[in-house]
Amino acid sequence: MFRRTFWFTTGVAAGVWATTKVNRKLKQLTPESLAATATNKAIEAGHRLKDRAVGFALDVRANMAQREAELEDALGLHADPELPPARRHAVIENRNKPKTYVIDNTTYTYNRNEDH
Repeated sequence: MFRRTFWFTTGVAAGVWATTKVNRKLKQLTPESLAATATNKAIEAGHRLKDRAVGFALDVRANMAQREAELEDALGLHADPELPPARRHAVIENRNKPKTYVIDNTTYTYNRNEDH
C-alpha cells in the first residue's frame, strides 16, 4: 500500500511539473511574447553597437590628437605664428556713406531707399 501511494504521489508531481513546463513554453511562444523578446534583443544589440561606435570615435579622436602632436613636433610648429594686422579697406569703412554724383550742377545720391 505504501508503494502504491509513493508512485501515485510521484506521478502527480511529475504531471504538475510537466504541465507547468508546457504552459510556460506555450506562453513564450505567443506572438506578443515573441515580439517582446525580439524587441529586447534588438535594443540590447543597438546599445552594444552604440557603445562600440562611441568607443571607436573616442579612440580615433585620441589617436588623431596624438598624431597631430607628433607632426607638430616633427615640423617645429609649437608657437603660434604672428599674424599680420587686420587690413581695412576703404570700401568697408565708407559703406554707410551714399555715393553722390554731380550732373549739371545738381547733386544726385545713389541711395535706392530714398524716395524721389
